[in-house]
Amino acid sequence: MIRPAVPDDVPAILKLIRELAEYERALHEVKATEEQLHARLFGDDPRVHVLIAEHEGRVAGFAVWFLTFSTWNGTHGIHLEDLFVDPAVRGHGHGKALLTELARIADERGYERVEWDVLDWNEPAIGFYRSLGARPQDEWTTYRLTGDALTKLARS
Repeated sequence: MIRPAVPDDVPAILKLIRELAEYERALHEVKATEEQLHARLFGDDPRVHVLIAEHEGRVAGFAVWFLTFSTWNGTHGIHLEDLFVDPAVRGHGHGKALLTELARIADERGYERVEWDVLDWNEPAIGFYRSLGARPQDEWTTYRLTGDALTKLARS
């Protein structure tokens, strides 16, 4: 049911990215192309990975992840960038299976954490994550430097 993505999955991955963005009310922000995804996922020295959930022989969900590093623990961790399962096949355990595989990878490699962000209004996802034992990191706030601010700082 869960497997690493292969190059032929790129169109389905982009479709799921767009569906996730639509769910998160941000479809207009998706700029990724199949060419970009192919290069980043399967080119020289890929730094991002994708797990695929299959349902009845088709791509039904995905988990996009990359490595992090904890200076305090001295170990890597996994950052889950996106997790999405086609609403038509939810309830079949694909989301849990994707997170279980990420946990297995982390445990097998000696990583001490799997972490991700969730929109504060996404109650179904929050409930699902809590049911697996995940807890919010309330004392941390995510900051992002992007767009003009990123360019301005980079060129200062």
